[in-house]
Amino acid sequence: MRAAPTILHLDMDAFFAAAEQASKPSLRGKPVVVGGLGPRGVVATASYEARRFGIHSAMPMGQARRLAPNAAYLVPRFTFYRAISGQVMELLGRLSPLVEPLSLDEAFVDLEAGGVADDSAGARAAGERLRRDILATTGLSGSVGLAGSKMLAKIASEEAKPDGLLLIEPGTERELIGPRSVRIIPGVGPATGEHLRRAGIVTVDEVVEAGQDELVRLLGRAHGTSLYAMALGRDDRPVVAERDAKSVSVEDTFDVDLHDRLRIRLEVERLAERCVGRLRGSGHSGRTIVLKVRRYDFSTLTRSETLRGPTDDPVVVREAAARLLDLVDTTGGVRLLGVGVSGLADYTQEDLFAQAEAQAGALAGGAVGTLTGVPAGARAGAQAEAEADTGARPSEEPAAVLPGAASRPAERRWAPGNDVRHTVYGPGWVQGSGVGRVTVRFEEPGSAPGRVRTFAVDDPELEPADPLPLVPGGATGVASQGRYPAP
Repeated sequence: MRAAPTILHLDMDAFFAAAEQASKPSLRGKPVVVGGLGPRGVVATASYEARRFGIHSAMPMGQARRLAPNAAYLVPRFTFYRAISGQVMELLGRLSPLVEPLSLDEAFVDLEAGGVADDSAGARAAGERLRRDILATTGLSGSVGLAGSKMLAKIASEEAKPDGLLLIEPGTERELIGPRSVRIIPGVGPATGEHLRRAGIVTVDEVVEAGQDELVRLLGRAHGTSLYAMALGRDDRPVVAERDAKSVSVEDTFDVDLHDRLRIRLEVERLAERCVGRLRGSGHSGRTIVLKVRRYDFSTLTRSETLRGPTDDPVVVREAAARLLDLVDTTGGVRLLGVGVSGLADYTQEDLFAQAEAQAGALAGGAVGTLTGVPAGARAGAQAEAEADTGARPSEEPAAVLPGAASRPAERRWAPGNDVRHTVYGPGWVQGSGVGRVTVRFEEPGSAPGRVRTFAVDDPELEPADPLPLVPGGATGVASQGRYPAP
């Protein structure tokens, strides 16, 4: 615990939804919900206008639609969010070399290490300057908490929301956190919170009253001791600039349980390809391939295979994931699939093709990841259809045909919120689609609210596009014509 409030916590306000409002003039000041739009989708972020209806993150999307049927419901655009996050993290890096990102929209900063603050006045000035710089650079707002510890700085930023700053002076911590729920303390999740509630401990003050010995009896020595210290406001965790990733993974929840084994295998191959894309994007390779399968009854199975050396080869990861799938009974249906890579390294083993072949033979009944008995064109087309079914991206390829299926062209899928460009009307975004039509609103971050037009889903003049950047200096200037790089 520091004697001065020189640890800063930044949390962008309703980040995904605010970014969508800033890039879509017609949505400013209106309820916006970002998340999975299928029957099993959940809310990732809701704008403050949407929160007035009771919508919050992790809420089932179906429930959100019942609460606010007229809100704008959009799919996430992570390329866009990562670009804005990069701008924000660059501003944090100007304050200090010790920046600890927690997510795209959240980070700790050690102001003392950067030499920009060693007392309350300096910390407050740095926090206010940061908020102004973020607004000027992105047009978005962020809330800032300042305190002598990471725990208290995070609590302060939450109290400051939206678009505010709160500084907790050392010595005043107990007044702020005492009446609050014990769930604000790091490490107290739903299970621990319920365990404490059954023991009559609901607030932070009640944690302190219970005493360290009682907490150790309830939770064990390590957890009980740590909880008691943090309830007293003691938190000596440093800001760590490098947070080494332990694994990289992707997963999809399906609107309808998958029963067809061929479709399941295709989904696993697709997830493996996406996982390798993230792995390479992080500059890593990995040794252990992990498959996650959640079945129709919500039971979740994981299977893993450790290679002789680290890889970032999509063929090796795909084939390993397929071998793991052969070890899982999918009878009854599958609602979620995931592929991950752990045991990360910053180099790649060269001889992995031979390694994969050797391990394929070692697994009893193991099958290679490439689908046998299905023509290559059919595999590619089925994978494109699978991606379209899950809303991953619009599929531009003609649908290939699985054995026995009738040949027909694939219908491009247009997810609400995705960027498009028309050869005549220019850039816009998808408002909705169905029954062979897609509705597009043509506007840019710096324009006035745009006009809506409707097209056939296969209109050759309408194409998916990269996101337009937000206008530097706020959302009211003239939009540039640059594009964000692919992730």
